[in-house]
Amino acid sequence: MDLTELRREYAFDGLKESDLDDNPFSQFKTWFKNAIDAKIELADVMTLATASKVGVPSARIVVLRGIDERGFVFYTDYRSAKSCDLLENPKAALVFYWRELGRQIRIVGGVQKVSREESVHYFQTRPIESRLAALTSTQGSVIPDRKILESRYEEIKNKFEGSDIPYPENWGGYRVSPDEFEFWQGRELRLHDRIRYQSDGSGGWLVERLAP
Repeated sequence: MDLTELRREYAFDGLKESDLDDNPFSQFKTWFKNAIDAKIELADVMTLATASKVGVPSARIVVLRGIDERGFVFYTDYRSAKSCDLLENPKAALVFYWRELGRQIRIVGGVQKVSREESVHYFQTRPIESRLAALTSTQGSVIPDRKILESRYEEIKNKFEGSDIPYPENWGGYRVSPDEFEFWQGRELRLHDRIRYQSDGSGGWLVERLAP
């Protein structure tokens, strides 16, 4: 397969250290707002990479559901493959990519479950269909066919019609607490700008430029 036609050049403004916020969380929020203002579809989508205790990697797309100085939050089934990885090896990497802006952000850090109260609160804000789906599916388990899933969904839908949908204890959030951020800006001639923030262990950040 010839992929030469897919090659592209990046023609974007550069990324200077003097233009960056000292706090990587603030810098993330600036770039995230830029992506929203640019009307980039699915700007809140991120790649989540985990690894098993023996180092077998796995990656998938999830949706950012919260961000503050504690970290980046997503929600999932606690019986899922990603949850099994995080139980064995509570570290993860996140990647945001906004093609229209020629930007990506890479984040690495430890992972903890959010509080049950946070998970319950978020669950209650979800659309009814999403809450029913969380009760229906054991994420990642083998099923004989789709009809089993659809039948189970209808059964649960009828069971709770007109009443509150209970919070499933096997479902909830995780928070990735960053030790490292990297802000990547595509540039001409593949001489991209890469700025890395690394935690200094005392609440501050070491900021360095990396070769592309």
